[in-house]
Amino acid sequence: MAELSGEGFDAEAFRGGKGQFDVNADGRLVFSKAETHRFPEAGEVLAALRASA
Repeated sequence: MAELSGEGFDAEAFRGGKGQFDVNADGRLVFSKAETHRFPEAGEVLAALRASA
């Protein structure tokens, strides 16, 4: 597990299974590798978190 702080939010990363890479914020899905069929590009998750705030 990893923790991130700053930019006005706190986040935790948890190891998933089967190549899963999902980002949830306040109970909402912000990014999903299963839906996009790719990993996020640099800064994409942070931009999505800012947009969802």
